[in-house]
Amino acid sequence: MQGQENTSDKNNKSIAVFADIQNIYYTTRQAYGRSFNYRRFWQHLSYQGDIVLANAYAIDSGDAGQQKFQSALKHIGFDVKLKPFIQRSDGSAKGDWDVGITIDILDAAKKVDVIVLLSGDGDFDLLLERVKQDGVQTEVYGVPALSADSLVRVCDKFNAIDEGMLVL
Repeated sequence: MQGQENTSDKNNKSIAVFADIQNIYYTTRQAYGRSFNYRRFWQHLSYQGDIVLANAYAIDSGDAGQQKFQSALKHIGFDVKLKPFIQRSDGSAKGDWDVGITIDILDAAKKVDVIVLLSGDGDFDLLLERVKQDGVQTEVYGVPALSADSLVRVCDKFNAIDEGMLVL
């Protein structure tokens, strides 16, 4: 992680965090073979301002390990939002939070100074462009090699998820 901002700036910024759990899980696994460290991320972000809203979006498959992880996210401070895992008759699966994340970010952008998105999904590029038009700062955390170029270009600040942000 890069250097922390002066804590005197902290009280001036209200931050809303939106974590696309599936995206971060699969991209950190693919790039590094390890998991993202949400506790370290939270500590890092809390130096930059007051986290007034933090949503984590996940698919609920009922797995015990997944439930333990979701409990840990709640303990850190996230509101965990779940959608059921849907297995289609053709064998494919459905479980997408893009619309829910979009609605929540648009609502939060009216109330905060900074929107932080944990996702490399290019589907969010137009959303962040729209939020920036209202004067809200946008930050993205994503795996550089697996984040959409359009998302990286549109946000005010792209934060590369690297070895320092992973579970040991």
